Amino acid sequence: MTTFHTATLGCKINQYETRSIAEAWAGRDAVEVADPREADLILVNSCAVTANAVADLRQAVRRFHRDNPEAGIIITGCAAQVMPDELKQLPGVVRVVAQADKAQLLAGPEEIVPGDGDKPKFAPFSISGYGRARAVVKVQDGCSHFCTYCIVPLTRGRSVSRDMAEVEAEIGRLLGAGFREFILSGINLRHFGRDLSGKPDFWDLVARLEKTFALDWAGRARLRISSVEPGQLTDKALDVLGASRLVCPQLHLSLQSGDPDVLKAMGRGHYSPQTAVEFMERLKEFWPVMGLGADLITGFPGETEPQFENTMELCRALPLTYGHVFPYSERPGTRAVDLPGSVDVPVRKERAARLRKLVGRKKTAFLKRLLDLPHLDVLVQDERGRGVSQFYAACRFENAPGRAPRSLVRAHPVRVEKGVVIVEPLEEGK
Repeated sequence: MTTFHTATLGCKINQYETRSIAEAWAGRDAVEVADPREADLILVNSCAVTANAVADLRQAVRRFHRDNPEAGIIITGCAAQVMPDELKQLPGVVRVVAQADKAQLLAGPEEIVPGDGDKPKFAPFSISGYGRARAVVKVQDGCSHFCTYCIVPLTRGRSVSRDMAEVEAEIGRLLGAGFREFILSGINLRHFGRDLSGKPDFWDLVARLEKTFALDWAGRARLRISSVEPGQLTDKALDVLGASRLVCPQLHLSLQSGDPDVLKAMGRGHYSPQTAVEFMERLKEFWPVMGLGADLITGFPGETEPQFENTMELCRALPLTYGHVFPYSERPGTRAVDLPGSVDVPVRKERAARLRKLVGRKKTAFLKRLLDLPHLDVLVQDERGRGVSQFYAACRFENAPGRAPRSLVRAHPVRVEKGVVIVEPLEEGK
């Protein structure tokens, strides 16, 4: 009997795919173990979006080999797609499975099945359970846009969408298994549906899920959207979100910059930064309190100090409650590597620090604002009483015992401690 351990680096889609592979292996008499030192095989699902992500991968593989030199290490994911020869040289590695071939792993830890050629096709990943309290539901993969800084189209290929009926069926299974929050995830949700019959878009999918599940589950389960582009913030989006009884009042924007010229250099000139500000003002009618996050890059080639200040000004105008700020990282194979006007690394980091400080102040103010609300709906994440509110604010119950993970609990916000809202339950989990 083969024992295996899984480790995931990177995005929520990687988390989902790792869970799907683990379920498939368990269905073929392999046994998953929590301690990598007890495993015959260790599966590492990698990320390559930044240089730090690749460094984390190397460090993880060396640590696994040091702690368990007898285990065979299998590396898959985005880094395996773009640097397989280098990864094969790492200690303990017995196989490197490219991102394009990742679905082969569903056949079992020691099996290889023929691929289907180069035709884009949604790989047959699915899950019936999840190792976390909040279930990721993968609805789209790949990206056909080719932003100048981004390696993802090289690692995951062109955009492919999941059939909406399959998404419905998976959420139904997960509801039956006791899950109450579902994160609708993809690499680029703006591309969802372009390859499906009738060419629905992502908001059509959300509306369909609302129609299917809201009658029975509104107030007892919820949907969360992983990330959207400002270009998706249309009148249709406003109509769907405004009418929804399932979607959490929280969005995360793939924003990247607040300067139009920098966005054009990034290959993201298809939206205006001001679009996000205007949409959020309109959304307040339906979501008077909302969580809002953003991905932001500082020090992109050619970015001047005034252009960076435009990003700062945009973030001052947006009702941000958190942010993911990254200094620009050169990725081999992307067009941005050859762009003129390279910004010194210390300047990139200094700008990132200023932006994080601004976002941090807004987060602190938002958490204090939550204390004025009569209640929060908290999804319990673990036995220690940690959870997350509908606004994506981290919470912790004052008295942890008795709160079952995956349950939704209505709770009263008491105070804020180190970026976490301390809450007390008002009623039992729904």
